[in-house]
Amino acid sequence: MTKDSLNLFGESAAVRTVPVLVPMPAPVPYSYKVPEHMHVEPGSIVQVPLGPRIVTGVVWDDEASGDKVDAKKLRAIEHVFDCPPLAKDMRVFLDWVAAYTISPPGLVARMALRAPTAFDPEPMVEALRLVSKDVSRMTPARERVLELASDGFSWTRLGLVHAAGVSASVVDGLVTQGVFETVFLPPPPIVAAPDPDYAEPRLEGPQKAAGKVLVKSVGKATFGVSLIDGVTGSGKTEVYFEAIAETLRQGKQVLILLPEIALTASFLDRFQDRFGSKPAEWHSDLAPKTREKVWRQVVTGEVRVVAGARSALFLPFSELGLIIVDEEHDPAFKQEDRVFYNARDMAVVRGRIGDFPVVLVSATPSVESQVNALQGRYEMIHLPTRFGEAAMPDLKLIDMRKHPPARGGFLSRVMLKGIAKTLEKGEQSLLFLNRRGYAPLTLCRVCGHRFQCPDCSSWLVEHRFRGQIQCHHCGHSEPTPDACPECGTLDHLVACGPGVERIAEEVDSHFPDARTIVLSSDMAGGVKRLRLELEAIAKGEADIIIGTQLVAKGHNFPLMTLVGIVDADLGLANGDPRAAERTFQLLSQVTGRAGRTGLKSHGLIQTYQPGHPVMQAIVSGDAEAFYDREIHEREKALLPPFGRLASVIVSAADRAEAEGHARGLRRSAPNADGISVLGPAEAPLALVRGRYRFRLLIHGRRNSDLQAFLRAMLAAGPKQRGSVQVQLDIDPQSFL
Repeated sequence: MTKDSLNLFGESAAVRTVPVLVPMPAPVPYSYKVPEHMHVEPGSIVQVPLGPRIVTGVVWDDEASGDKVDAKKLRAIEHVFDCPPLAKDMRVFLDWVAAYTISPPGLVARMALRAPTAFDPEPMVEALRLVSKDVSRMTPARERVLELASDGFSWTRLGLVHAAGVSASVVDGLVTQGVFETVFLPPPPIVAAPDPDYAEPRLEGPQKAAGKVLVKSVGKATFGVSLIDGVTGSGKTEVYFEAIAETLRQGKQVLILLPEIALTASFLDRFQDRFGSKPAEWHSDLAPKTREKVWRQVVTGEVRVVAGARSALFLPFSELGLIIVDEEHDPAFKQEDRVFYNARDMAVVRGRIGDFPVVLVSATPSVESQVNALQGRYEMIHLPTRFGEAAMPDLKLIDMRKHPPARGGFLSRVMLKGIAKTLEKGEQSLLFLNRRGYAPLTLCRVCGHRFQCPDCSSWLVEHRFRGQIQCHHCGHSEPTPDACPECGTLDHLVACGPGVERIAEEVDSHFPDARTIVLSSDMAGGVKRLRLELEAIAKGEADIIIGTQLVAKGHNFPLMTLVGIVDADLGLANGDPRAAERTFQLLSQVTGRAGRTGLKSHGLIQTYQPGHPVMQAIVSGDAEAFYDREIHEREKALLPPFGRLASVIVSAADRAEAEGHARGLRRSAPNADGISVLGPAEAPLALVRGRYRFRLLIHGRRNSDLQAFLRAMLAAGPKQRGSVQVQLDIDPQSFL
């Protein structure tokens, strides 16, 4: 236990100890001595010895220390970074996430310390300031430099060179003559400060009314959750921009969470149009130095707005006053590695702990958020119509039993006619298929051999553009073979089923003169190429776009008037309890790409189940009826949000070892009223990356303490030995 002053074993000097949370899977912080004359406080970021290494840690709150060690035996803190400490509410949030997800606190804290070189201040920038105009020999180049530098401001050497259009030697010569003196300036901000009054908001009718409601809610500057529910193209972004403006006027920082930050260049441009500068970005594609600058300027308060992926939730804001979760229903907000958490739910928790508002936004809210709004826990803000009175697309189902595609094809004649008419009008078509590559399965016609991943229980997907067959779970790939490895027969391998590449091939055969673009997250060129292609589509430089689910997320394509769903039934073909909800959300989002600028638009949906409630809800536009039915089914089965789920995945290099450990956990489960254990059973993906997987599913009532149940089960169960690993997922989103 920490004491500010402690006289131990008759020592004449007091020894102070503090708990330090280190970024490793330890259950509690470790205690360290504080050297004399060193100042630390809860939240200070420090370097401490850990075994043979020096690691970064955070001084934690006194009551968190789990060590009871003689102070003489403790090792000392080696260094305190010149960095603002993590705030109290941030430390409480990290502890809460660790307790809720049953994760080691150190692993959670590591998510907040992802920019180690940013803990010390950025170095000052060397600059030049004009102190004399006494030049021995004046030239036109020198004259331009002096004219620029006469503004009284300091210039960096390269900045002056580029602005004056001269060579570096011209500036260096003037420095040598004593015309300039060297000064040091603070490092520039990563982005300019946004101005809440830079541009007039572009709101009308329902949007203006919604904006006023949201501004009033945010103006209270206390915790509360608002759910903006509006059809695609209804102006939800412009509405929540008003909440951001109000928060900036209050002098607070803003975090905007987006599911696909690397693909949202159009969002950043819209933000700049409204506020005069772009927000700072935070996602895995940032260069390390940029990430370090953003982290440092967030903690010091220089960055006022961050737009980021789910990990941005763990940035140590100094004055956070608002979190926006755009596309709150999106599964991308769920992290399923190391610490399993849902960023949407944790954003609400962070708002409650910090006592500030949270805004959730979606055209197709999650069932959980809908129920929270209906029960009064969230404030519902509904936008029923599109901005500018643009009409929603006219949606029609194509019954594939009545209108089958031609032999060897996947597009019905009705779909092909729709594309042809759209091309004639000079407008764009989007074909959506949520399946990457050319074909999901390759087999031999002679012996029936199927190409399967050697390390996973999944088929290898053919990527014809790259000449490879690849596993989408572990990344294993190999060149597409010419002969069957089982029977050796040449030229008898057949691709089964379509991916986006195969649909592109079919489109090219029907419309050879059309400009076609394939959009998929695994195409060569990565995020940079995707951004360029999205810009090209927005400018009308493509006629037919074939894409996976990344085309469903917030893009605005002015000339797009036809959206075709190639296989609407795809998401319904599994045992996921959220399958209907996910399919409804995805199809609604995709068809919403059409007609956003007021052009008459259409949506064609190919399905073998036209009578399915999801298909009927999509074409009728009756989202309310769909949600009513889905909520009723969830309530009847006590599924979230009316019940609770937790998943336990046991994996090992040996199948029997994994199964044995899973059965041992099942036997050790305590008896608890209202909590049941299902399994163990092989996971649908029974083998991933060479590890065999078994699943236990824990089901409880809404008020059940699943965390206490799981802790008791793990404590009483078999110890992890050999290659066994156990992963816990509270509120699972994936059931693979």
